[in-house]
Amino acid sequence: MATFITYEIKEKEKLCELGKALASPERVEILQLLYNNSLIIGEIAKTLKLPVSSTVFHLKILEQAGLITIEPQPGTRGNTKLCTSKADYINIELVGHFSETDEIFSAEMPIGAYSSCRVTPTCGLCTADGQIGIEDAEYSFYYPERMHAGILWSSSGYVEYKFANGVPKKRTAKQISISMEICSEAPRHRDDWKSDITLWINDIECATWTSPGDFGNRRGRLNPSWWLSGDTQYGMQVVWKTNQEGSFVNGEKVSNVTVEELNLPEHSFIDVRVGNKPDARYMGGFNLFGKTFGDYEQDIILTVEY
Repeated sequence: MATFITYEIKEKEKLCELGKALASPERVEILQLLYNNSLIIGEIAKTLKLPVSSTVFHLKILEQAGLITIEPQPGTRGNTKLCTSKADYINIELVGHFSETDEIFSAEMPIGAYSSCRVTPTCGLCTADGQIGIEDAEYSFYYPERMHAGILWSSSGYVEYKFANGVPKKRTAKQISISMEICSEAPRHRDDWKSDITLWINDIECATWTSPGDFGNRRGRLNPSWWLSGDTQYGMQVVWKTNQEGSFVNGEKVSNVTVEELNLPEHSFIDVRVGNKPDARYMGGFNLFGKTFGDYEQDIILTVEY
């Protein structure tokens, strides 16, 4: 259920915006207020006994730092603006693996563009317009429409993607990171449904992250209107990183697998597989979110620093 935002030392402008956002007691109080509930601007102003104009000023700074979202909502007297917290925890990585001479290769892969998969019921996938094929039927994962999927789920198994390897010849990869929105998969949803979700790169097991649940206690911010409120709503943004020191999940080291062990120079593609190991302690499946479902407007983002 917890949501993490990670700031790296190389993201100087973002770090400055974060520092500015947290440098005001009023803005910290607003973050505390939004921790449990989304509120409109007038409610925030009234609760904290602030002028509406001052409240709007503070909210814009928090939004610029990526700590909240402000979204128009229809009201009885025109549109109101609903404010929602985006983070439960903030990670700041002060030890970077990036210098002024480093370069990056980055690519974003649609969640439906997998090269192979193994799924078990409950399973399925949807675009922003509706269901693809039939729910709980594995063959539905092979329809061409899968390329436009905004959410896919399975009770076990994996999905696998092949990214182009854009690292130039004779250059050495220093760090590879994979970012995605993901959570467990239970029938309908269960916020306490754990799942051990593992990431492999080029068939090397890098790291396992335990999802705390399959989240449905509120609607996902991007979900289409036809998506049922009783189903899975959103995931957690998880960043997997492997560098010269080991493999990390959301900034925490979880294994000793290094980027050198991934044999990146030997392949024209980078193979990324995510799912449950057959012997996982918590075989809780997975939901994977794309740009049109969940909370984060992204698919799967791969970045290599070299």
